[in-house]
Amino acid sequence: MFTGNEDQRITLTEGSQMTRNYRTANGGGGVLILGHYFGKKILTDILAQERCVGIRTYYALTEAGTKELVIVGVDANENDLVNGIIGDRSFICPPRCGNNNALNS
Repeated sequence: MFTGNEDQRITLTEGSQMTRNYRTANGGGGVLILGHYFGKKILTDILAQERCVGIRTYYALTEAGTKELVIVGVDANENDLVNGIIGDRSFICPPRCGNNNALNS
């Protein structure tokens, strides 16, 4: 059962190592998507839904074959709130990465 208070924080060192592992394992050809940006509004709108205690992400592909994330609220019984707000349309990195840092370079 989810409460919404699960401690899921990690250190920058842990995050840096995991993102480096991903870049190393997937750095073959083509453009490697490093991350996705979602704005505060979609996140707070999802979290503000009745019974929502957190957000789940699903890996997805657009019709054009671009990697995406679909986000949806989750209730305490670990069920997706599929009749509520569902998000996508993230800004991908690259090109929208910001400054180089330990997580993206």
